[in-house]
Amino acid sequence: MNGYTEPDFMSLSLITIDVQRDFISENSQDRDEKAHVLPSISKAVRAFRILNKPVIHIVRIYKEDGSNADLCRRAAIEGGSGLLRPGSEGVQIAEELLPSSQTMLDEKVLLRGGIQKISPYEFIIYKPRFGAFYQTPLSSLLREMNINTLAFSGFNFPNCPRASIYEASERDYRIVAIEDAISHIYPRGHKELENIGVVFMKAEKLVQAL
Repeated sequence: MNGYTEPDFMSLSLITIDVQRDFISENSQDRDEKAHVLPSISKAVRAFRILNKPVIHIVRIYKEDGSNADLCRRAAIEGGSGLLRPGSEGVQIAEELLPSSQTMLDEKVLLRGGIQKISPYEFIIYKPRFGAFYQTPLSSLLREMNINTLAFSGFNFPNCPRASIYEASERDYRIVAIEDAISHIYPRGHKELENIGVVFMKAEKLVQAL
């Protein structure tokens, strides 16, 4: 950590990635790994919400015909996997993270590239690929709020969190990885992020810093 990568806690947004019910359902692969980090993600979300600091939930939604799915998953979606299908219970954000149990995705707004606001400082954005910045309004939203530091959490590190963190690094954001709030992180990945200036903090430590 140096003067360029040190987190600026006055200009910080929390990012949650793919914390959706299909991924923690009883039939989900590696469910226990994801369920293990959910309390820490929830703790961070609650703290940001109480302090009126921005929270941005990044989600996936797969159309039934698979037309908006990654190539590596398109055949499965076309074959009827039902993963993250519009209108399903499984596509919704985990209830532990929501400001109200009545909060639901506005799939029409999200799929056309809009931003869904669910509380004064809390938003949902749909991403069509692994990275949270790819063909999304995330950059413009962060600029509007004058955010220079991002704290990342979510499922699963090798795919979407890692891609999103590297995208953030390419855009010169200061980056915190909440190490007990990101599933499937492993020692080599941890070291590789440290090598690009990512600061690791546990959720409790981040809350204390706020």
